[in-house]
Amino acid sequence: MDKLRARFEKAGKAAYISHLDLLHVVQRIFLRAGAPLKYSEGFNPHALISICVPLSVGVESACELMDFRVTRDVDLAALPEELNAVSPGGIRFTECYEPARKASEIKWLRCEGVFEYDKGAPDIPALEQFYSRESIPVVRRTKRGEGVFELAGNARDFSFENCEGGVRVLCTVSAQEPTVNPDLLVKALPEALAPDFAAWKRLDFFDKDMKAFR
Repeated sequence: MDKLRARFEKAGKAAYISHLDLLHVVQRIFLRAGAPLKYSEGFNPHALISICVPLSVGVESACELMDFRVTRDVDLAALPEELNAVSPGGIRFTECYEPARKASEIKWLRCEGVFEYDKGAPDIPALEQFYSRESIPVVRRTKRGEGVFELAGNARDFSFENCEGGVRVLCTVSAQEPTVNPDLLVKALPEALAPDFAAWKRLDFFDKDMKAFR
């Protein structure tokens, strides 16, 4: 047993920990728990950990996946609670196991959003009609600059319900190749439908056939 995978939650104030800072936090968690995390060799050794699909700052998640390596066998059933005992608030490990699949097989992400409106939410049928369009172009920024991205086909399975202060949204977006940041779903909306604030949470990952990925 060398290569392992952990599933964990990132919520509350922890949602504002950046990706790079999260890697440092995880290293300290393993150190405090006495877990035998493996490090690279060489002049500047680093912990052999990687987040399968990095999370945007400010987004909560119930399904983060992290691959890591250890120097000796560990009790996988006991490891989550050992890590949780020394984890900061908002980070909670739920599973540790030997992965049977590569992270590259992740394709879809189920997520939940809350659209908040200061002057009253639009009618749900208007949101349903918008997201059911055959083409939903949106401008997004990448390392290569700005470009027009097509959301239709890369965001699907929408459902909506009214909630206090706005509308709750459930949807499925492409997690990899291409990666769809749920914020693009808000950016694509016309002014009449756009919320004043939106918050997102990851719920679960799936493969290309919509089978749950672990």
